[in-house]
Amino acid sequence: MPRLPPDFPFESEDLVYKVDKIETNPNWGYWPEKRPIEEHIRFGVINLDKPPNLTSHEVSAYIAKLLGLKKVAHGGTLDPGVSGVLPIALERATPIARTWLPSNKIYVVAMRLHKSVDEERVKKILKEFEGPIYQRPPLRSAVVRRTRIRHIYKIEFLEMSSRDVLFIVHCQAGTYMRKLCTDIGDILGVGAHMIDLRRLKSGPFVEDDTLRTLQDLVDAWALYKEEGNEKALRDVILPAEVGILHLPRIIINDGAVGALTYGAQLYIPGIVAFSQKIKKGDLVAILTVKGELVGLGKTLLDSQEIEKREKGQVTEDTRILMPRALYPPMWKKKSAQTSED
Repeated sequence: MPRLPPDFPFESEDLVYKVDKIETNPNWGYWPEKRPIEEHIRFGVINLDKPPNLTSHEVSAYIAKLLGLKKVAHGGTLDPGVSGVLPIALERATPIARTWLPSNKIYVVAMRLHKSVDEERVKKILKEFEGPIYQRPPLRSAVVRRTRIRHIYKIEFLEMSSRDVLFIVHCQAGTYMRKLCTDIGDILGVGAHMIDLRRLKSGPFVEDDTLRTLQDLVDAWALYKEEGNEKALRDVILPAEVGILHLPRIIINDGAVGALTYGAQLYIPGIVAFSQKIKKGDLVAILTVKGELVGLGKTLLDSQEIEKREKGQVTEDTRILMPRALYPPMWKKKSAQTSED
């Protein structure tokens, strides 16, 4: 059975293979973790632990100024007082940030009840909020204030001390925790408000050993500028490809890479492997055999169709993120050879 190279940077257990032999020219492109440091910075992401008392925009602007970048994007606004996972996309990687916004989120919430309530009753009411709920965004929000349905997939009760309740919420993007606390208090009949909030997950980023603080970034940048030491900076800034691990993926051969970067769409013959559960209309990440992110595209076919067909267009509305110079335009070379013959 064909396999991607052993140092392919992503899990491959769910991939379906279209070819028997997988090759890549080592002289073209870069393995994501071996990009030159300047390119790594311009095409990187950060799993940032946002500190309280700063807006998400202020954090992004500070990072752009520190690293001397033209643009930086974040993955979902956190209120100034909220801390936790705030994915950051740097310069050429900024289009990836839009894929984080609709992704599911996880929060740990501290809520204060306005009157004492039995713990078992609190646990029971929390469970009643699992599933679809109606929410109207608060006055100070970045969206139109209209009632909408949001899904809460799970609420985990952690502990209760006096009138303070700590719990974890797994929810759909756009679910307001402050409003959730108010609604819980109303159902309990005693009133409640949120006293603290921390985000544990956004997109593919979670509170794990890749989470870094602004101070980590400042220290790593100083070490790089003063001593030329890249190690700490590469520890804070991750390859852009880490930011698309939540998306289904299509792996393409070297020849197709050049065609896509010069404006072509993706066709079946260029595919090496693909995720099993692609649905028609899905946003997919298109990767090289080395694991480099070529671009993001909307699929015209599902996995079963991709597996069965031998020809045909696979994506449309493709946003190319890879520079043209990294892979040659193979189709141009073939055209030139044909003309000479």
